Amino acid sequence: MKNKINCFIPFSSMEIWEGTLAGLAGSGPVNLVYLLGVEEPEQLPEGCAFIRTEGQFSTDTVRKIADHSAGTGYSLIITRETRIDFGWLALERFLTVAGETGTGMLYADHFDRIAGKLIPHPVVDYQAGSLRDDFDFGPVLFFRSRALIEAARGFQESLSYAGLYQLRLAVSRQGLPMRIPESLYETESVDNRASGKKMFDYVDPHNRSVQEDMERAVTTHLRQVGGWLAPEFEPVHFDEETFPVEASVIIPVLDRERTVAGAIESVMSQETGFDYNLILVDNHSTDRTTHIVKELAEKYSNLIHVIPEREDLGIGGCWNVAIHHPACGKFAVQLDSDDLYRDKYTLKQMVRAFYEQQCAMVIGSYQMTNFQLEEIPPGIVDHREWTPGNGRNNALRINGLGAPRAFYTPLLRKINLPNVSYGEDYAVGLAISRRYRIGRIYTPNYLCRRWDDNSDASLSIEALNRHNLYKDRIRTFELQARIKLNSERS
Repeated sequence: MKNKINCFIPFSSMEIWEGTLAGLAGSGPVNLVYLLGVEEPEQLPEGCAFIRTEGQFSTDTVRKIADHSAGTGYSLIITRETRIDFGWLALERFLTVAGETGTGMLYADHFDRIAGKLIPHPVVDYQAGSLRDDFDFGPVLFFRSRALIEAARGFQESLSYAGLYQLRLAVSRQGLPMRIPESLYETESVDNRASGKKMFDYVDPHNRSVQEDMERAVTTHLRQVGGWLAPEFEPVHFDEETFPVEASVIIPVLDRERTVAGAIESVMSQETGFDYNLILVDNHSTDRTTHIVKELAEKYSNLIHVIPEREDLGIGGCWNVAIHHPACGKFAVQLDSDDLYRDKYTLKQMVRAFYEQQCAMVIGSYQMTNFQLEEIPPGIVDHREWTPGNGRNNALRINGLGAPRAFYTPLLRKINLPNVSYGEDYAVGLAISRRYRIGRIYTPNYLCRRWDDNSDASLSIEALNRHNLYKDRIRTFELQARIKLNSERS
């Protein structure tokens, strides 16, 4: 049974699986197919057995899978109910790579069948920082049974929703999962929403119980790899330097003629009780943006219009231009060029939070709207999963920290932002949270407008993969930095 495979399939309807089961039954490497479900079907297909579960991949379900993996060399888990058609000799390919590499877990590129057409669906390579629970492996996971069983034996807690997440984190501690960059199967795509809509699933309040389970799983993993940080923070001293103003709002902009005036007026309407300015870094716009900003700069003396000499700057690079500008204030506060502050007190609220919470960075909450400022799902995004005791650890699991963001300028000048246009804010937020407290405001003070021209509104799978690969790399850097920091402190 060394080169035999036991397959595990989530089951509620035979109709979905008829083709897949027939394909597996006719495959030489397959030993037995287990259907995972709440109710056993009246008649099991030949070569199938049934395992009763709660209907999701809980810790208990994964333990049952491990129990039924003994006796075969490999285990294949399909993670969602969708027809899978394996390519010719695809299972043999999984076996070959697993045998030659000794890896504990494999996954592969595949095809999505959409409207009758096969669309390539490449995935990305796994790395130590691939800690997000929604990492896209595709619906087929292939394990060395010994690695799966060992991982399940080490589970320290029972979780209702995070069993598969626990499993792949535990297997990754034995050795990182490996990707086969070949399309080995085809599947029906079950989520064809644009990327700009999918990206907010993790903050949907209806998923709160799921998110709590995921946080517990990643916290356990971080403790075991030495990357967990105790809630101990270095102090921040706000009297280290003198500044021309108390706060500067930073807006990087490129070709936003439809929205930039509204963003500027949103800043200029702020009532603060302290001096502030707006540093707008115009990254060589080619539409009417530059003209609009120049006109408003004549109207507002505290609007500083900067056109950088360099032409190789991303959003992060534009931020670095602004924070190193001699007019920059003690606190640097974010506003995107297509968003708005919710009311005239947002800036005052953000600055006050620094002093009240003694923190190096403040993150507010935002309300999702359309271009007409009508609320759209998921509504208010407040990141209430962030807790003082574990927020900076859970930050390694999710893909963003929230908005609007504000920074203590002297510290930001030491760290700087990576010169990219995606993930730059996440990278610097993780770096700050490694040593310093991040303050939170849970009442919405920012309007995040979603429209067709948002940079992440509708990304191709290739662009989405580039973004996810970059954030995984940022998490890898950060995880290694935290392990090093803990080692130095011990």
